[in-house]
Amino acid sequence: MDARQLEILLIDDEDIVGKRLRPMLEKAGYQVEVFTSGREAIERLARKTFDIVISDVRIDEVDGLEVLAAVQQHSSRTKTIMITGFATLELAREALAKGAFEFIAKPFYPKDLKKVVDKAAAQLRQE
Repeated sequence: MDARQLEILLIDDEDIVGKRLRPMLEKAGYQVEVFTSGREAIERLARKTFDIVISDVRIDEVDGLEVLAAVQQHSSRTKTIMITGFATLELAREALAKGAFEFIAKPFYPKDLKKVVDKAAAQLRQE
């Protein structure tokens, strides 16, 4: 993989999540696009390939597992990190079985999410 900035799509229906995480990720050298609508995010995924997708599991009319399926359909190399405030063991297993890179329960420390993003980025750079 080349040395270009990795691009992240961040999807969470809570506007504050994007406002808090975007600056941290940009400071770490990532390019970040934020969506609060799952439907709009899926439309964006149809037009652009992202390196990493961070998606809430519960978003408006489309859930995060639908986003995960859209990501996988569009690009097998994109790493998808699922985040949720409604974590259950079954949901985590389902997301991971469907190809999620990682599953993180809210609340979480932004630095912990950044570690997972950095791990995904390291794997992408080795491919």
